[in-house]
Amino acid sequence: MSGTALEQLLRGPSGIGTAGLNLAPRQEAVAAVEAPSGKPTSGDPVPGLYFHPVPEPDAERVAEVNRRIKLWAEEIELYPPDWEDQFDGFSVSRYMVACHPDAPSVDHIMLATRLMVAENAVDDCYCEDLGGSPVGLGSRLLLAHTALDPLHTTAEYQSGWQESLGSDAPRRAYRSAMEHFTQAASASQSDRFRHDMARLHLGYLAEAAWDQDGHHVPEVWEYLSMRQFNNFRPCPTITDAVGGYELPADLHARPAMQRVIALACNATTIVNDLYSYTKELASPGRHLNLPVVISEREGVSDRDGYLKAVEVHNELMHAFEAEAAALAAATPVPVVVRFLRGVAAWVDGNHYWHQTNTYRYSLPDFW
Repeated sequence: MSGTALEQLLRGPSGIGTAGLNLAPRQEAVAAVEAPSGKPTSGDPVPGLYFHPVPEPDAERVAEVNRRIKLWAEEIELYPPDWEDQFDGFSVSRYMVACHPDAPSVDHIMLATRLMVAENAVDDCYCEDLGGSPVGLGSRLLLAHTALDPLHTTAEYQSGWQESLGSDAPRRAYRSAMEHFTQAASASQSDRFRHDMARLHLGYLAEAAWDQDGHHVPEVWEYLSMRQFNNFRPCPTITDAVGGYELPADLHARPAMQRVIALACNATTIVNDLYSYTKELASPGRHLNLPVVISEREGVSDRDGYLKAVEVHNELMHAFEAEAAALAAATPVPVVVRFLRGVAAWVDGNHYWHQTNTYRYSLPDFW
């Protein structure tokens, strides 16, 4: 990848009529930076991790998104009062404002924020921290998925399904967030999101199957296969809807675009594995993440497994940037370039949130 091609991708298109396609200004250093070596302190990036720094999210937008998302959570009865500290600690408003710098309004950011909160509710309540279990997960996920992809059946049985959508917090969240999204997004964007959520749920089920077995540690490539589905993909692929425009379905479906999206989302998910490493180790039960799988499958120390996971992330990031620059050069269509930049901005914002969310994350003592 040439430096010129990457800089063009990061800056966006130029020329008459394209000024509105630029994202909010990035920091002066366009090229990504390597995290400084040495022992990290609270809020530092993972040493050696390849990432792009981002400006602090707009404080007014963060405050307004936070106000609105808490009202919405109350409206749908998302969580009991004793979970409020965890909800606040998630800092979803700062997360989504950082990830969507080109959103034209708070209304647009709220589309992503509701969906992110709903996805997290399903993960916590069905899969992990707040009462989740691998036992019976397939049934719970399928029924929750119908809040996104509605059931079409006979009149006699439709009412039972309709009532089920309010039966628990994850389904209430899915239903409400999806209603807001479909009112603003096109039919094609909505269907794209449903498809990506089906991918996510399939990844949840694969991880749950290994968890139920209790002893199976997948090969590294098997784990990475699962993480290509159980990852953040539904979030960056709605960057056009949140930005108030649309990447046409035929351009989104091109193999080169699909590869770029997959590489980006795989890298962001390993960021999660790295920053949540100590949190997961401190939780009950065994949690598989990339450092753990590398350590067990390749017979290396915990430290070496973690450091190799950093290398895997960096290789994926470099591949994403190279492939995105090549695609932008091969398809010099403003909407393609803007979408690619939107995905890149989401990748950057996702790292920023993980690095700075000291309520949830701390780094292992490997340096």
